[in-house]
Amino acid sequence: MSERLVGDIGGTNARLALLGPDGWPVDPITYACDDFPGLDEAIAAFMQERQVSSVTDAVIAVATPITSDQVNLTNNHWSFSISGIERSLGLAAGRFQVINDFTALAMSVPHLTPDDVRKVGPGEAVAGKPVAVIGPGTGLGVSGLIPTPAGGWVALQGEGGHVSIGVRTEREIAIHDVLNDRYRHVSAERFLSGEGLENICSALREIDGLEPLELTPARISARGLSGEDPVCTEALNIFAELLGSCAGNLALTLGSEGGVYIGGGIVPRLGDWFAQSGFREQFQAKGRMSGLLSGMPTYVIVAPYPALTGAASMLLD
Repeated sequence: MSERLVGDIGGTNARLALLGPDGWPVDPITYACDDFPGLDEAIAAFMQERQVSSVTDAVIAVATPITSDQVNLTNNHWSFSISGIERSLGLAAGRFQVINDFTALAMSVPHLTPDDVRKVGPGEAVAGKPVAVIGPGTGLGVSGLIPTPAGGWVALQGEGGHVSIGVRTEREIAIHDVLNDRYRHVSAERFLSGEGLENICSALREIDGLEPLELTPARISARGLSGEDPVCTEALNIFAELLGSCAGNLALTLGSEGGVYIGGGIVPRLGDWFAQSGFREQFQAKGRMSGLLSGMPTYVIVAPYPALTGAASMLLD
């Protein structure tokens, strides 16, 4: 039996699913990217597990820019040829699509239900207006949705996570100086990602003359949320405020009266703390444009597999 396949490949995990009769993903499976040499092997394991011999169409979202037939993941070791995977799956030319993961996430937004999002702060979405999408995970993804005259949407594909970040406070400037010595180019992703949380925490300890302490992003979040580690708590606060500032920049750039959606793997796990953090205050802190931003709603995407929904919508279209 032939099926349609969708996937979401990030820096850490690969999520794969078949589409059900209604055209939406059914029972996704998540694999650790480190468990496979590449995408081909992960798809083969998935098809064996699902007892599927062939697929007729596939859309795979990947966390990297797609500029040629050869795709190299930014934050993991996978590399593959689009035409090569197409041949290995036995697909006709053009039946295997590869898109940016945040393009897929953006395409999911029109299909999200009220239960799939958690609103943070004031504002109401205006129908038919641009939508902004940003999200810290293994890296920092950025995209947007632009309405078309026909009533549809066009998703933007870019690498906004790698723009230079604007720091505001003395502590942020001090952290930036530490990271500048490490990386030369301090992108938004160097602050706003799993690695970013580690960077903020380690830089704060260096600035304050504390012994180095290696902590995973999950441990930093846990220690910061519990209040047991003041450095981790400060790191989380800086993370949330800078994310608000970056999201506000994106909203102003796109004119996102349709709303700003926060995806990725980190923020949904911060729960109610995030809604009470400095995120929304810094989102709106844009001087003469603060009034405009106060009317733009911000949402955290809590749906478990939104990029798969976005990839499926490309097949429906």
